[in-house]
Amino acid sequence: MTSASPRFPDIQTHWARVFIEGLAERNIVRGFPDGDFRPEQGVTRAEFAVIVQAALPRPLKCSYVPFVDVPVNYWAAGAIRWAYERGFLSGFPGQQFRPTERISRGQALVALVSGLELTTAEAVPLDELYRDAAQIPGWARNAIAAATVHEIVVNYPALQRLRPTQPATRAEVSAFVYQCLVDLQQAPAIASNAIVRWQPQPTIPVSHLREFRATWITSVWNKDWPSRSGLSSQQQQAELITILDQLQATNFNAVVLQVRPEGDALYRSALDPWSHWLTGQQGKAPEPFYDPLEFAIVQAHRRNLELHVWFNPYRARTSKNTVNAFPHIALTNPEVVYPWGNQLWMDPGSKVVQDRTYNVILDVVKRYDIDGVHLDDYFYPYPIAGQTFPDQKTYQDYRNRGGTLSLADWRRDNVNQLIQRLLKGIRAIKPHVKFGISPFGIYRPGQPPSVEGLDAYDQLYADSLKWLQQGWVDYLAPQLYWRIDAPKQSYPVLMRWWADNNPRQRHLYIGNNLAQLDGKAWELAEIERQIELTRQLKSKQVLGNIFFSMSALAENAQGVRDRFRTLTYRSPALAPVISWLSTPAPPLPTQVKFSNGQLIWSSTSPDIRAWTLYQQTGSQWVLRRILPGGDRSIHLSSGTYALCAVNRLAQESLGVVVKSG
Repeated sequence: MTSASPRFPDIQTHWARVFIEGLAERNIVRGFPDGDFRPEQGVTRAEFAVIVQAALPRPLKCSYVPFVDVPVNYWAAGAIRWAYERGFLSGFPGQQFRPTERISRGQALVALVSGLELTTAEAVPLDELYRDAAQIPGWARNAIAAATVHEIVVNYPALQRLRPTQPATRAEVSAFVYQCLVDLQQAPAIASNAIVRWQPQPTIPVSHLREFRATWITSVWNKDWPSRSGLSSQQQQAELITILDQLQATNFNAVVLQVRPEGDALYRSALDPWSHWLTGQQGKAPEPFYDPLEFAIVQAHRRNLELHVWFNPYRARTSKNTVNAFPHIALTNPEVVYPWGNQLWMDPGSKVVQDRTYNVILDVVKRYDIDGVHLDDYFYPYPIAGQTFPDQKTYQDYRNRGGTLSLADWRRDNVNQLIQRLLKGIRAIKPHVKFGISPFGIYRPGQPPSVEGLDAYDQLYADSLKWLQQGWVDYLAPQLYWRIDAPKQSYPVLMRWWADNNPRQRHLYIGNNLAQLDGKAWELAEIERQIELTRQLKSKQVLGNIFFSMSALAENAQGVRDRFRTLTYRSPALAPVISWLSTPAPPLPTQVKFSNGQLIWSSTSPDIRAWTLYQQTGSQWVLRRILPGGDRSIHLSSGTYALCAVNRLAQESLGVVVKSG
């Protein structure tokens, strides 16, 4: 790289000599009339444009808009126009270029990265590489990261001092530009200790068997939580923490929390009153005040549990003992709420009800960091012998407006419209939030042929097969609350029928009934076998189970929680990734290393939900732990590990490999 005779006498012992002479040999830079190069002299924006034009020919990107301070006869006008048209340099407010202003080191690096369109997908730890990284403006950090990865950054005398705001010297610009030529494979690499050479830690794709493992937490009748109405806020919180701790210890990864059992709310709402099941009096807030849903979300996420909010869209009251309070729909719009046995039921055909239900659910989607919206099997009410649902007036109004559907088809269409509207609304507000329904497990008697039982299609007016086949849900969780050997409602027969009628490959999470565990008709082995059969249909998108309900797990009925913890779910697992929901892949963990028996790491993203820790065992990578997103260290024995970042949709990054011992 050096000339036989010194070209520039003042650089013979300079750190940047090889870079400068490399460019001089290519007629990219020149010296001054006295023969010197003046390596420590600053570079103006105009001079920088001239160097870049000579060094880095690029195609035209945009049309030139003249700068008010660059006359057509300015000595560098042509180079400035060229650099602007190729994306290296832009101007300042007032259409000024400021040609005589010194360009800073950071600006020079950003200009080169922009013009060459250099990028990186790596999570470059700028704060670790450069002691003065705090001086890098936010708008420049991505470009500086790219410049680092492409080895364009040259720092002298201190490799870890970027000095982004200091004026760039002729020597430094020469070094930056030469390194661009190296990156473009147009110049040989130089062995210089001043080049920042950052290599990411080794990574490896790792994975494990995904499975949805969830339970319904039922609030109505105080079945699961709270255990009784009127508990203090502290007692309610303690009970919920116990539940979530039990689920975490059993390697569950999701909960489905009932937040609107009867036109009420287990959260702060301006649309529905506080739930009777929470405080013993509808409309009364917890004392001392807290928001149970907000609390549940935070605590669930700390334990790597997704939280799906469970709404009953139409049920307005479950018992005559409940006294409705404003703004309950039975008080604001009594004309669309009907007695049904001991219950009250909203009219799904009423626009008031349709809008109220939609607005209630979308209000929660907007305000809370939930992972999913969940509806159960209650649409039109379960039939009562000798009674007809009293929606004749609503149906007649529909007919008077020109409607032609039969009563049954109209009722189904009312529900279908809600399902479609909810999906669109959720997608518009938070595209990452999942939408699932757990319908009655029998679609229609005779489908499949051996099945008998309630006709949910014709009696609940729930066309759940259509929702699945049209892709109106992200997951369906048919409630298959029957034994394997039940001749008319066989668990595996029904499960395979749902799997065979899923052309859009939506996820199927099967609903199982732990409440039946009595040690007589239902033994623990029945549930274990049902889970085994579920897992056998993984290739048909049957990807997990939701258990009804939490109380059986909390009570450890027939030892079910112990068996899950030690055998069925002995290994942790993330929920399956729903491929059609889009969110950016999580960035790699950074600064991963062992220190004093601990694995420590950092993150460049505030949106990490969890970390997965794998250990190499022979040729296999085994998932050891799922750690909360807020963790940054863990005590480990010696070994080879891979750490992945996990986002809210359970997508994993590559594993960053690190060894200890």
